[in-house]
Order: sequence, then structure tokens, then C-alpha cells
Amino acid sequence: PILARLAQVVIVMLGISTGIPGVIVLIFAGGMLFGIVEGTMLSGLGTTLGATILFLASRSAFAHGTGGVPMLAERLRAGYHAFPFSYTMFLRLVPFFPFGGVTVALAWLRCPLWLFLTATALGGTVMIAFETALGAGLADTIAREGAVSLSVFAHKRVILPLLGMAVLALAPIVLGQLRRLGKKQDARNASARPGLQKSADLENGE
Repeated sequence: PILARLAQVVIVMLGISTGIPGVIVLIFAGGMLFGIVEGTMLSGLGTTLGATILFLASRSAFAHGTGGVPMLAERLRAGYHAFPFSYTMFLRLVPFFPFGGVTVALAWLRCPLWLFLTATALGGTVMIAFETALGAGLADTIAREGAVSLSVFAHKRVILPLLGMAVLALAPIVLGQLRRLGKKQDARNASARPGLQKSADLENGE
């Protein structure tokens, strides 16, 4: 049992650090073999270790680069450093962004190591928990029904993790819409101020 748990951590770590596709299958397998809680802990530990290796290697590679940085890239980096914690947690929580790609991007953005570890351990584990729960739910449902069919996706232990993953995936769209509404409201307020000021001046003149 100990070797199986160690193997889960090491295999996930290697998959994340080398960028091999299909790590999500390993996380599903962790849920099937060890359950939701233990599977999340093992896969989360492996993911954090693997992501840290990839992050440090990428940061070292970027530090020794000799090419110039485009102006747009510098603006993106400046925007990131204005709100580093919010940006980092957002990138880690949303499953729409590839995990390895986000890791390399955070290294390029010069994300502090403590912030990277915090976001990966907390934000990354949230998504891993949903994936592990999905694997555990599939294993439990298949064991009870004795067969693999599309009906497994109608069970609560399977559908709830899928809904959770869908909510996280929709987060960027919702936030983008809220941001656009906020900008429109600010524009309306700005356009209304000259008229209000003119009315106030007329009243004071009277």
C-alpha cells in the first residue's frame, strides 16, 4: 500500500514536470484506487512537486535568455505585478488554462516562489479534488452496476464533480461579463457628470 501511494505521487510529479499529456488520467486513477480524500492529497502532492520543478527550470531558462522582450509582453508583466495574487489564483483555479502552460507563464511573469507554491497547493488542489472525486465516483458506480455505460454519468457522485468543473471553466466568461458591465457603468457615470456639474453651476448662479 505504501509503495502504491508513493508511486501515485512520483508518477504524477513526473507527468507534470515533463509536460507529458494525460496526467488527468492518473488523477482519475488516484480517485479510483485511494478514494476522494487520500487520492486528492497524493495527486495534489505530486502535482505541487512536479509543478515546482517545471517552474524553477523555466525560470532559470528565462533568466539566461538573451533576447529582448516585446513591448506588449512588458505591459502584460506590468499588469500582472499590479495584482499578482489575484492573477495567480485566477490562473490556477480556472481549468480552461493548461496546467503546464500556466506554470511556464508564471515563471516568465516572475511570480514569487512563495506565491506560486501557495496558488498551486490551494488553487490547483481544488481542481484536482473535482477530478479525483470524478474518478472515485466512476469507480463506485461501475462497481455497483457491474458494467461501463453512459448511465454512470447520471449518478450524483459523477455528475456533481462534472458540474463543479463546469462552474470553474465558466468563471472567466462570468468575470469578463462583469468587467464589461462595470466599464459600461463607469462610462455612463463619466458622461453624466458634465451635465450634473452644469446644472449645479446654474443653480449656484441663480
